Amino acid sequence: MSDLFQPWTIGDVTFRNRIFVSPMCQYSAEDGFPNDWHFVHLGSRAVGGAGLVMMEASAVTPAGRITPGDLGIWSDDHVAEFKRNADFIHAQGAAVGVQLAHAGRKASCDAPWRGGKALTAAQGAWQTVAPSAIPFSENAPTPHALTKDEIAEIVTAFADAAKRALAADMDMIELHAAHGYLMHEFLSPLSNTRDDEYGGSLANRARFPLEVVRAVRAVWPVGKPLFVRISSTDWEDGGWDIDQSVQFAHWLKAEGVDVVDCSGGGNTPTAKIPVGPGYQTEFAARIRREVGIATGAVGMITEPVQAEHVVHSGQADCVLLARELLRDPYFPLRAARELHGVQGDWPVQYERAAR
Repeated sequence: MSDLFQPWTIGDVTFRNRIFVSPMCQYSAEDGFPNDWHFVHLGSRAVGGAGLVMMEASAVTPAGRITPGDLGIWSDDHVAEFKRNADFIHAQGAAVGVQLAHAGRKASCDAPWRGGKALTAAQGAWQTVAPSAIPFSENAPTPHALTKDEIAEIVTAFADAAKRALAADMDMIELHAAHGYLMHEFLSPLSNTRDDEYGGSLANRARFPLEVVRAVRAVWPVGKPLFVRISSTDWEDGGWDIDQSVQFAHWLKAEGVDVVDCSGGGNTPTAKIPVGPGYQTEFAARIRREVGIATGAVGMITEPVQAEHVVHSGQADCVLLARELLRDPYFPLRAARELHGVQGDWPVQYERAAR
């Protein structure tokens, strides 16, 4: 029997298999609202047999968007459209979740297919924020260094967004502490040079992300899973690394986090990342082994046998696929057929193709 297709229960939520849709920004929203593009994009992955369909990074404040086209969940008005997606995904047998995010100094940018550069004033640019007034790159705007009061406001915004996710019938939440966005910026000494209780030591640099986790866990039901995505390393000398990630994961576990989603990079434009098949699974394996917490593996997992190996060998408890699911929304159904003859969860409308 395929380990990849074994159901997995966390609290009150059961995932039908271990193939999860990684949050993938579509840069296609208006004022934060999901629209028909998101409905079809996400619904297709649920029809395709994924165990979890995670909605893309959804900003907890308007200033937390990467681009004006990002999803947002900073207003109660957003709830109905998120729930519309959740209802359809549930009807296809998949669990549904949302990634809560704040882009920090990497906010206020144009869409990638228009170059992804910082917005100009004429394009509606807004002031970016960060732990310290350090630009992401030479050509990026200088962010405003957050005050303690402003940090507290963002913590509250994450908790409020979690309440809206609950109202939208989400099964799980993932907090985005990776890829150079705000929580990662606090964690890394390359982007956090503060001299107060939010900077300096590892414990201080982890203070803001842990405050977010604590605030969200306080309003998010204990029976619903809480994930945190981290960049396991900056891939830069003197930056955030796997040793610090292991310690951070210990603290996340103590705060009630269920799964650490192990990605990497994104905090500097100069990192030399050794990209290759499964190049980040070793991080998920080490954190799982040393911390005793469930992990997710991500990064160039493209073949069913590869995904099966990650779970079967105990490197991670699940795989989170991104680009491969853009290429093939029905990857889980194909994988089920290829792996030991396991039958996937084909929609009844498609069963003639399963025979």
